[in-house]
Amino acid sequence: MTDPDLAGGKTPALPSDPLQTAMAQGAAEGSVCRILHLSDPHFGTERADAVRALEELTAAVRPTLLVVSGDITQRARREQYQAARRFIDRLQACCGAPWLAIAGNHDIPLFDVAARVAWPLREYRRSISEQLEPEHSDAQALVLCVNTVRRWRHKDGEVSHAQIERVARRLQRAAPGQLRVVVTHQPVHVVDPAERKNLLIGHEAAVRRWAQAGADLILGGHIHSAYAVALSESASGVLPALWAVQAGTAVSSRVRREQPNSVNLICYRPPGMRDAAGRVLPRAVSVQQWDFQRAAQDPHHAEGEAGNVEGRLPGAGRFVRVLETELLPPPEVAAGQGTVIGLAAGEPVA
Repeated sequence: MTDPDLAGGKTPALPSDPLQTAMAQGAAEGSVCRILHLSDPHFGTERADAVRALEELTAAVRPTLLVVSGDITQRARREQYQAARRFIDRLQACCGAPWLAIAGNHDIPLFDVAARVAWPLREYRRSISEQLEPEHSDAQALVLCVNTVRRWRHKDGEVSHAQIERVARRLQRAAPGQLRVVVTHQPVHVVDPAERKNLLIGHEAAVRRWAQAGADLILGGHIHSAYAVALSESASGVLPALWAVQAGTAVSSRVRREQPNSVNLICYRPPGMRDAAGRVLPRAVSVQQWDFQRAAQDPHHAEGEAGNVEGRLPGAGRFVRVLETELLPPPEVAAGQGTVIGLAAGEPVA
């Protein structure tokens, strides 16, 4: 059954062995862009079996880029950051791909007020990256990260006019055929009205401007819920519509509303590729949702503390592809699904 919240989505038959299928797919699609999007690992609350399973999935699907959209730690402590960095390094070792990360609201101190005011992201800079708004660009994708953390806000994130314009100008300079991706921590769209309080402050202006500039995807996290929704017609991007793509919590025990740990694999096949018979294939973009399924009655299961991955056993659980959403329906379908908060055809943006 197709999830009604996933515009243009379809639920494939589950493969008998998801990892073997993923490895075969990854090998066959040598030049396909595969972005592994994970969010909210909240190190300090990580599940050891989910950590191990995500490393196995990463080795299997061999993404070409890793993106972590915030809340890397639970309480911004040095040992949590160090454990998270070791985890990111292991993922990179599994696939050899570059990675990008941004901070989330949990990545600045909550109880140490002096540190929160004076140096809110000191530990992030020490262990994760000096770059708070990193960028990745190659022949297939342009990925732009936006730091939405504000030291004076507890949970809420905010995007400024200057950030919106910086991203829009860079999107407009994207190379032809590049998938154009923006990453924020807080969502720009929610499907549950109760989550409206968690929307990124400034999201409406950002969506309008970035759609005009040709953005294809806005990746986010924060609410530990996975979905993809078309927001607005896109002026000049690869896709006919700008999509919001949300990831659940990757490995944390802080799951919500019975939703399991999950990650997204975004696959982009640029135009001009050929199949084994030499036929030219059309461009394609899809979002695969992979959910963690814990092994039933596993007597060796133990929750991990920061950096504690002892006692992990192969087979204690694995990530399984549960949904694949195609993002290239006809424009009138894509732009008409979800909550359209952007442009009508030909409408100028103030």
